[in-house]
This record gives sequence, C-alpha cells and structure tokens, in this order.
Amino acid sequence: MALKTYRPTSPGRRGMTGSTFAEITKSKPEKSLLKPLKKNAGRNNQGRISVRHRGGGAKRRLRIIDFKREKYGIPGSVAAIEYDPNRSANIALIYYVDGEKRYILSPQGLNVGDTIESGENAELKPGNAMALGQMPSGTLIHNIEMEKGKGAQMVRSAGGVAQLMAKEGEHTLIRLPSGEMRRVRSDCMATLGQVGNVEHQNIKMGKAGRIRWLGRRPQVRGSAMNPNDHPHGGGEGRSPIGMPGPKTPWGKPALGYKTRKPKASDRLIVKRRGK
Repeated sequence: MALKTYRPTSPGRRGMTGSTFAEITKSKPEKSLLKPLKKNAGRNNQGRISVRHRGGGAKRRLRIIDFKREKYGIPGSVAAIEYDPNRSANIALIYYVDGEKRYILSPQGLNVGDTIESGENAELKPGNAMALGQMPSGTLIHNIEMEKGKGAQMVRSAGGVAQLMAKEGEHTLIRLPSGEMRRVRSDCMATLGQVGNVEHQNIKMGKAGRIRWLGRRPQVRGSAMNPNDHPHGGGEGRSPIGMPGPKTPWGKPALGYKTRKPKASDRLIVKRRGK
C-alpha cells in the first residue's frame, strides 16, 4: 500500500505521511463479525494501572478474525479487503461456498475475487493455509500457530513474514522476522505469503494528537519528575542519574536486567533473536 504526503499547512502536517488505503475496497465492516470492545486504559480487574501510558483514543469495534483457519477443504472467495483499527494489517472478508463469512489477515497479493482454501489439498499460493509439515522448505509464511488448534500467535502484523527452513522429525524449523530460529510442531497451521500493508512501518505520525487517537498517552522522562515520583528526579538544573544504572519508577534496573520468567516453549528456540 502506497503512502501519501501532506502539504505543510501547519507544523503538524510538515513531514506527516499516511496511507492511501488504495487496497481497501469496502468501508463498512460486516455486522455479523463485529463485537464491542471495552476500554480499560491499562488497568487490571482491581482498577490499578498495570500498563502505563494507555487511555483515551478513538472508539473501536472488534473484528472477529479467523486465526485457526479450520475450514478444511472448503473454498472461499475474497469479497472485500477492509481496514481494521485494531491491528496494523488489513483484513479480507471471505465468503465460503457453504454460506459462512469470515475475516482473515490479508496477505500481500490477495485481491477481490481470488479463491482461498485450507487443508492438505490447498495450492501453494498466498492466502491458503495448511500444516507446516505439508509445505516445502524455503516457503514464506505468516499467521503461524504455536500449538495445534490454538490459533495463530506469531507473524501477524503488517509486512510480517517468516521462512520455513527445514523439517526435523515432528518439528519444523522456521526463521521469524526478528531473526529468531524456532522449532514448531509440524502439525501446526500457517498461511502462505507475507502479511499485506507492507508500507505501514514507514508512516510518520507528524503530531502528538495522532498518537493520542491510538490510545497512547504521553511518556514523561524520569529526570523531569520530582524525587518522590522517580529515582531520576530532582536536582538543580539538568542532573545526571546519580546512581548505578537507569531505574524504573519503582527502583528496578531498566536496561539489560532480565525480568521475564522462562517459558515452557523456550526449549524450542534454536537461536535467539539478536542484532
């Protein structure tokens, strides 16, 4: 999808870019595939902020996306390519021959009128889905499951693409966009091709208000706060941190300090992502 630039009619417009939405063919979503989306502004079920800098933003409705792709052997035609405010990728509305309608992530190269299918008899073309064990080595894929039947969890954002590298018994080795090499069970589903809307990463917001529309609130530097609000705060003028290493507002090390607990699936990582 191409990007458009704006005339510098204001400081916010100068340098701003946006999407042309040239791929979008339908402006109103399918009503049967919508759900209300409740905002929580980064708060948990106790009402306490668990994720900072969230809140506000435009009102949205959730589009129900088919991440499982479990309609095996039933072909469907692409009725429309739509915008989804809840993700960076565009979505495709599919009309299946049995009368059911579903949304899927729209891969690059998928057009209105194309036919897609899931299962072992599907062709090797963008938009079709099958188990990893049925794909040849070198295939470009997205929308990848981590557990069979759970639905896709990896490579779902705009422009995302992974590559199937090799097959090792019950597992398939894939290279993720981050550079990480990971083993995934060969019976997990994945979709062929690259996620569409590739130019999304090149969009320049241009002004703070446009970020507020997305529900993201300002991030204030710790050095601009008072000492009782942040370990970096206080001092006359611009002061250094004054302690070993940068800290979070709660005094924990901020850079390089490992806080994540090991996951059971970490044993399947062959090579960690790196610079």
